[in-house]
Amino acid sequence: MENTITTQRLSLECLKKKQMNLSIKRLDLIHPYIQGNKWFKLKYHLEEAQKQGKKTILTLGGAYSNHLYATAAAGQMYGFQVIMIVRGEPTLPLNPVLQFAKEANCEIIYWDREKYRRFREENSLLDKEVYGDFYFIPEGGADALGVKGCADILTETDEYDYVLGACGTGTMLAGLAISAKPNAKILGFSALKKGVFLQEEVEKLIEKYDDLEQKEKPQNKYSFQIITEYDFGGYAKKTAELESFITDFYAKTRVPLEPIYTGKMLFGVLDLIEKDFFPEKSRLLAIHSGGIKPMYAR
Repeated sequence: MENTITTQRLSLECLKKKQMNLSIKRLDLIHPYIQGNKWFKLKYHLEEAQKQGKKTILTLGGAYSNHLYATAAAGQMYGFQVIMIVRGEPTLPLNPVLQFAKEANCEIIYWDREKYRRFREENSLLDKEVYGDFYFIPEGGADALGVKGCADILTETDEYDYVLGACGTGTMLAGLAISAKPNAKILGFSALKKGVFLQEEVEKLIEKYDDLEQKEKPQNKYSFQIITEYDFGGYAKKTAELESFITDFYAKTRVPLEPIYTGKMLFGVLDLIEKDFFPEKSRLLAIHSGGIKPMYAR
């Protein structure tokens, strides 16, 4: 499905003043529905499901999940029946994400938050006698195949000093760390409150990828840093300052952002530029991880 990905160089006064080169890799433009890093997290799962001859995909997520939105679209496009387990109680009318899933003929099953939490903490397995013969995709596509897909985001022509991305599960950041040029520094901007723990999560995902690919890697080969100062209160939290920044950024660049991931990341990048965090004349590449379609369908 992958189309040519646009990389847009920004022209902002703060960049000129600080002699910085900041570009955005526009993953949000690759598809109307399976957009952003969600496509990269799903692509090898879809390939594996086809190899195994599976007809059904089962996955899970929150009621407003970009992952559920993208999986619903991918299932329809590639001919899979999709079963989605949604965290929380049924609420009518359906929100736009779940309405989209329903229109894509997905089967929606609700789990209360306690049951959902236990499943995640205990790393439980789903009973195929209950749900049928399915191919399972973890929440957010956060596993070795998701990392493998995200490693495809960067190409041989991406020559930058810093690669910057929003960080939720850490799957995309793990893929970027694996595939970036040796001298590039990888920064992940946590969308989660007190996101220091993401360092360990990303390391675990990289280990899973290495096991999948049967690669023996020297210890500490992959270098990345988690930036935790721009979470704006935690996941899905936002402030008037953040909303104002997103509006102003779009007016100046015509690049739409959302307040959960990309808005926080770009706010942090430009703030760090103002604070001289990056060496003069650094070449920066920010990854636009998508999320625009489901966010503004709300």
